[in-house]
Amino acid sequence: MPLPDMHSAEPIPDSARIEIERLLQSGDLFRYTASSDAPVSLLEAEFARMMGSTYALAVSSCSAALFLSLLSLDLPRNAKVMIPGFTFAAVPSAVVHANCTPILCEVGENYRIDLADFAAKLPSVDAVIISHMRGHTSDMDAIMTLCNAKDIPVIEDAAHSLGTLWHDQKIGTIGQIGCFSFQSYKMINAGEGGILITDDENLVARAIIMSGAYEHNWKKHPGVSQACMQWQNKLPLYNLRMNNLSAALARSQLPELPRRVADGLRNHDLVAARLGASPYIVVPPALAPETRAPDSIQFNLINLDEKTIKSFADACAAAGVKVQVFGLSTDNARAFWNWEFIEPQQELPKTRKMLMSACDLRLPVQLKRDDLEAIADVVLGALNSVTKAVAA
Repeated sequence: MPLPDMHSAEPIPDSARIEIERLLQSGDLFRYTASSDAPVSLLEAEFARMMGSTYALAVSSCSAALFLSLLSLDLPRNAKVMIPGFTFAAVPSAVVHANCTPILCEVGENYRIDLADFAAKLPSVDAVIISHMRGHTSDMDAIMTLCNAKDIPVIEDAAHSLGTLWHDQKIGTIGQIGCFSFQSYKMINAGEGGILITDDENLVARAIIMSGAYEHNWKKHPGVSQACMQWQNKLPLYNLRMNNLSAALARSQLPELPRRVADGLRNHDLVAARLGASPYIVVPPALAPETRAPDSIQFNLINLDEKTIKSFADACAAAGVKVQVFGLSTDNARAFWNWEFIEPQQELPKTRKMLMSACDLRLPVQLKRDDLEAIADVVLGALNSVTKAVAA
């Protein structure tokens, strides 16, 4: 079977073209030009309604959403913010940009927060960011119980988890703030972009002002004028606004989300069943309360040394399938030891061990069964070839 293109996203729906053409003709790209119903404002209203949240603020990226979320909490300078040791470099970067100190927490072989390490470090921190990394949900029941008992705010980094449920509750609505990504490799593709949601009027008011709602542009955010008024001229502006073109792209895809979630889960489970049959592969299962919305698959290689794992990744690449081993990829932004901007450096032996054999394989939701079978054949064939060579 010929291999599919594993890097392209689904086509942008035709419904976006009319709106984009209107924007191009009008030149009305700035979110605050129109008195009402700008595409960014409509995206915020529609996304909040879809998620069951009171407020949404669309911004330039999920990194911007995380940064603004930390600032909106009004934490003290050098506040300690606990984050997972397995996440993207944008998360500790947001913490540093917000003049806070990242505290790294161990992550287990199932890619989720190590609750013992989390509980041990929690008394010393001021806030928590839970990254549902690659769509894997940590035990939010235990996390929220621990954090609520100590009145520690929780930000959900749901960049990879739009459409995921926990006890049938939408991920991103469990903590005080949820942050999502519209980058090209996410469920909603605007090239770049992000959005934060919350039910807290004061938090969103602070975020609106700091996102770049200068002068009285915050009046174009329905329902928060009174809360925003108190922060007028009292908070710095960071200019993290989303533009109308990005919003038009994102809005057109919101109706596609349920179908994409279903397709992504189907694809994941088909490949997981194929790969999980190998004695050298473990695909960690979902936790019982979790309904996933994946567009990739992660698996752990077991009973193989580092040299063999490298040979496996090279064999996959030579056959046309990129399998990234998080800990063995040069300068990987998801390997905590490459976050050299964190001071002091922190060691996480459990997380390091996991990352040295944890594999990442993109599975765009538009792939069909034959595509998935061909990909699984390559991965299993590469694994078979390198293990046979070792045995020989």
